[in-house]
Amino acid sequence: MNPEVLEEKLLKMVEEDEGSGDITSALTPNKTVEAEIIVKEQCVLSGISELKTLFRLFNIKVLKSADDGESIKKGQQVLMLSGKAHDILLTERTALNILSRMSGITSLTREFIKQARKGNTRVRVAATRKVTPLFGYFEKKAVMVGGGDPHRLGLYDMVLIKDNHIRLFKDVRAAVRKARESSFAHKVEIEVETVEGAVTAAEEKADIIMLDNMSVKQVRSAILKLGEKGLRNNVLIEVSGGVTLGNIAEYAACSPDIISVGRLTHSVGAKDFSLKIL
Repeated sequence: MNPEVLEEKLLKMVEEDEGSGDITSALTPNKTVEAEIIVKEQCVLSGISELKTLFRLFNIKVLKSADDGESIKKGQQVLMLSGKAHDILLTERTALNILSRMSGITSLTREFIKQARKGNTRVRVAATRKVTPLFGYFEKKAVMVGGGDPHRLGLYDMVLIKDNHIRLFKDVRAAVRKARESSFAHKVEIEVETVEGAVTAAEEKADIIMLDNMSVKQVRSAILKLGEKGLRNNVLIEVSGGVTLGNIAEYAACSPDIISVGRLTHSVGAKDFSLKIL
């Protein structure tokens, strides 16, 4: 993200929290203090880069920090800070919210990748667009820190024909043809729910075929059918829908190229961090 855009987002977060002023901190002396952020449970760390930007905007010095992507243990210090007490208190909750959610996403992404590798060492684990409005950058970044793929960032960077789009066309074939005619500059992906739909999309030269909400057996059948028809090597296969930590290895063993998991961003649990003035 453009640094100026990131700074603007962070300032808006603090502004939302501060409102017309921090009436509690105003009662306290505004002296220079040191503070630390510690983790209260084991996790994979994410959000440090964003917090460094946040603290810089409020003249808070980062004296020491752990690194994004680092596996950390319960009780470990991840940041040591120095600055005016009021500035640290003002940014505290915004900083912890970012750190907690991003670290939760990064930790879960790392676990999904670990399980997927048991079935296929080359498959990529990707996020989806099921992100929190206005917080999607941070969530996608956290997936990347965990070793996952962000997938498309928005509606603007790739053609992705989903079920509702197909309903506005005659069928899968017509939808892919229309997309192919529109521009050479964007990859074309289409969501299909049957083996026949996957074959049709590959015949029409879709770049990526998403096998949506298919069972492991159906995914295996679709990929085998594409191979029999000499179409498998011409297209990337993405599996999406119903993927869990318990079954991702089975899906990966079918040899898709990508497995996308909405849970990485839409329902992940936050990790617990605490800021203490020393």
